[in-house]
Amino acid sequence: MRRDSIFYKLFQQSPSLLFELLSDPPANAQAYRFDSVAVKEPKFEIDGVFLPPEGEAGVVYFCEVQFQKDQLLYERVFAESALYFYRNRPRFRDWQAVIIYPSRSTEQEEIYPHRGLLNSNQVHRVYLDELGRFALCRCGWQ
Repeated sequence: MRRDSIFYKLFQQSPSLLFELLSDPPANAQAYRFDSVAVKEPKFEIDGVFLPPEGEAGVVYFCEVQFQKDQLLYERVFAESALYFYRNRPRFRDWQAVIIYPSRSTEQEEIYPHRGLLNSNQVHRVYLDELGRFALCRCGWQ
């Protein structure tokens, strides 16, 4: 949060003020505390980034191929994608993510915090075992 001095002081003195702006505040809103934090950036490595043609402000596609269970995959993929998009915003008009799994059983179990993105047309989950033999052969996979 930018340290706009008025809001910073208000939230510091009474963190529950934020929740008064929400139609569905948490039951324990009074117990929350306010802090302004700096987030250190870990090294991110995106499996694949598909860039639009040079000079076109198109869509950048992030691809993650996940053949092992990772219970924090979506946290990492969305953080990496958002940071890359943020750093390169003038080059792109939008972003999408494609996550390729061998099957649904490999997918991260706790997906509720990411429901907005996962239920949108911005994130595509592909399960190879559901594509069928014809689709796999067209892709060159056996």
